[in-house]
Amino acid sequence: MPLDPQSEVVLEVRNLTTTISIRTDEFAAVDNVSLSLKRGETLGLVGESGSGKSLTGLSLLNLVPKHAARVAGGAVMLDGVDLLQLSEREMRRVRGKKISMILQDPQTSLNPSFSVGSQIGEALSLHTDVPKKGLKAAAVEMLRRVRVAAPEHRVDAYPHQMSGGMRQRVVGAIAISCAPDVIIADEPTTSLDVTVQAQYIRLLQELQAETGMGIIFITHDFGIVAKVCHRLAVMYAGQIVETGPVERIFDAPGHPYTQALLGSVPKLHGQQGRLPSISGNPPALWNKPKGCKFAPRCPLADTRCHTEEPPVYDTPDQDGREHWARCWRLETQ
Repeated sequence: MPLDPQSEVVLEVRNLTTTISIRTDEFAAVDNVSLSLKRGETLGLVGESGSGKSLTGLSLLNLVPKHAARVAGGAVMLDGVDLLQLSEREMRRVRGKKISMILQDPQTSLNPSFSVGSQIGEALSLHTDVPKKGLKAAAVEMLRRVRVAAPEHRVDAYPHQMSGGMRQRVVGAIAISCAPDVIIADEPTTSLDVTVQAQYIRLLQELQAETGMGIIFITHDFGIVAKVCHRLAVMYAGQIVETGPVERIFDAPGHPYTQALLGSVPKLHGQQGRLPSISGNPPALWNKPKGCKFAPRCPLADTRCHTEEPPVYDTPDQDGREHWARCWRLETQ
């Protein structure tokens, strides 16, 4: 998947921090996250469950649950506009039109009381000039684009009348209906079987080629990362601990956590044995360790790792592309 190196940055996230409140305490679940996304680029966001991936995606659209969480700081620059400075009314004009999110569970993100056609039509009526009498035809066309069979009949179906794979396609149709600049896809293939998963990924790639949209692909699946992503960001305990070109990270991961994640992926060739695992568990938000957050689970950690937070060390590849990681071991490399 070639990417024009001169492509402009469409989304830039600077020091994004989102906190969660528990009783009288407040903890950083997304901790000073910075990342960027170019037009036509796919950025993979990986990490264990609870690392903050989905909350990061929701924070970019300022959709965190207001009663329990808040975006406490940072900037989310979309086409030069800081989304965190917009009012809720202004954000409603941006969500769906400029930036969309494919949520992880279509069963809960679709309204069971309305047909899928009316839910697609709602997005179109809010953000496009499609006339009211043309919304159903436009919804049929969107279903056809995401490869839903017999869209003329499916447009009047309700979510419970469709399979998990069909519902996932409907969620995708809503997200892409207004041709946004950025789509955040939160594990969109989790509920799909292997064949449909491949079709869905191919569809996203085709739409990206047509529109030039940038995609943030949140996933646990390194196979998908290898197929669709240009760059990769690895998340642990609310922080980005490594980011760089996919092939560079696969060949020469800089952070021990990234190395451990890649080491736990089954190999198709060579001697098969017991898969390595990462000892311990990710830290609780209210009890993060001092120093490197991965140090308690890292076999390479020394005293400094347990007491001092490592800075970012940049190790660009031979083409000069950005590749950095947070690890004291990189200080001498």
